[in-house]
Amino acid sequence: MPIGEGQTISQPFIVALMTQALELVGTEKVLELGTGSGYQAAILAELAREVITVERLPRLALSARRTLSKLGYTNVKVHLARRNLGWPAEAPYDAIVVTAGAPRIPKELIDQLVVGGRLVIPVGSRWEQDLLQIIKHEQGMTINNLTPCRFVPLIGEEAWDEE
Repeated sequence: MPIGEGQTISQPFIVALMTQALELVGTEKVLELGTGSGYQAAILAELAREVITVERLPRLALSARRTLSKLGYTNVKVHLARRNLGWPAEAPYDAIVVTAGAPRIPKELIDQLVVGGRLVIPVGSRWEQDLLQIIKHEQGMTINNLTPCRFVPLIGEEAWDEE
C-alpha cells in the first residue's frame, strides 16, 4: 500500500516474517532502516528494549516520529538517514532489519552488529530480491534464505544510487 513520497508499506505477512527472523527476546537494541509509516518500528518497540529507526525521506520521518509519539512509544528514536547505511553512532545492535532491497549484503551493516546479531535484509536486483537472515559470527556469518520478495530499492553507500 502507498504511504506517500513514492513509498509503500510491506505486506503484513512480510513484516511478520522479517520480525520473526530477528529472533527477539525483549532485551535487544534493534536498528531499522526504512521507517516509512512507523508500522514496523511500533511492532519492534513491543518486542525489543530499544529501537533506532532511520528514514531518508524527511516527511516520512517526521510523520512516523509524530505517530509513534502519539501512540506512546518511548523506546523508539526516529532519525533522518544519512548517505551511509545504518546509524553507527548508536552501534552495536543486536538486530538490524532493512525494509528496502540491497544489491548485496552491506559490510557497513554487518560491522554495526554484535557477534551473534541478526540482520534481515532483502538482497538482489532493483526489482526482485531474496529475503535473507544473516547471523554474525566471530569468523564470518551464516546466511539463511527466507523467501523471494520485492522491496523498494535501498539508497545509499553500499546500496543503490538514487535514480
